[in-house]
Amino acid sequence: MKVAIYGQYYQNSTEPIIKDIFVFFNKNKVEMIIESNFLNILYEKKIVEKEYKTFTSHTELNSSFDMLISIGGDGTILRAATLVRNSGVPILGINAGRLGFLATVQKENIAAFMQFIIDKKYTISKRTLLSLSCSPYNEAIQDINFAMNEISVSRKDTTSMITIETYLNDEFLNSYWADGLIIATPTGSTGYSMSCGGPILTPEVRSLVITPIAPHNLNARPLVVPDETEIRLKVSGREEHYLVSLDSRITSVKNETVLIIKKTPFQINMVEIPEETFLKTLRTKLFWGEDRRN
Repeated sequence: MKVAIYGQYYQNSTEPIIKDIFVFFNKNKVEMIIESNFLNILYEKKIVEKEYKTFTSHTELNSSFDMLISIGGDGTILRAATLVRNSGVPILGINAGRLGFLATVQKENIAAFMQFIIDKKYTISKRTLLSLSCSPYNEAIQDINFAMNEISVSRKDTTSMITIETYLNDEFLNSYWADGLIIATPTGSTGYSMSCGGPILTPEVRSLVITPIAPHNLNARPLVVPDETEIRLKVSGREEHYLVSLDSRITSVKNETVLIIKKTPFQINMVEIPEETFLKTLRTKLFWGEDRRN
């Protein structure tokens, strides 16, 4: 078995998780290829001493890898997706962060769940991604022009709201007067969109969510549309620029720039371990079924 390993280092919580993973994989003779920057941190912190092969970019990940192990929080998985891209390499998230809707394997269950990986007792959850193109051309978003959670636009250097003209398949939908607008995938529906009042979608739903951020018009509600919809945005405001974010990556864009958002031709494969399903994660993370009033 051959796995790629990518992660973030958190002083208080990550070290025992990393050690457990490395001990388990070495014991089971799993070949580990470590992202070079992450491995340098592990050497610096003296968490590992053995020499390992490394990778530095998405071009080195291919079908010879059984999966990529992401150690960190959900943000780490979003960055891992930029390494995997269209290679089809599945991602398994080990949660060393806080909430963890994507990084579902908890530190206390690592040994048991890693055995599921060795025994290949897992399923694949395919996740929709969004692509972004803009006119005029913007170099900052051309290399990594896709998002796994959401693409959003928001005001930049002003407290004034922006106006977001929105078209679905070339048909005018609305001019949102708001702090911004979120276009979320089902995966991203439990993130920024949910915090702004958007609905939760299960990962297999073939839909997208359009969620306004603090709209001036209170009747502007979140809207669910088919994921085959092409969404066109044109933003205007008092300032010359506004912000566009693709998951954790953000750039400044000129007013009147036209943004085209649509589903990518490829998906990200997320590893789903038995007993750690999306619905169980929802119940656990959102405390559903627990009466905490007392």
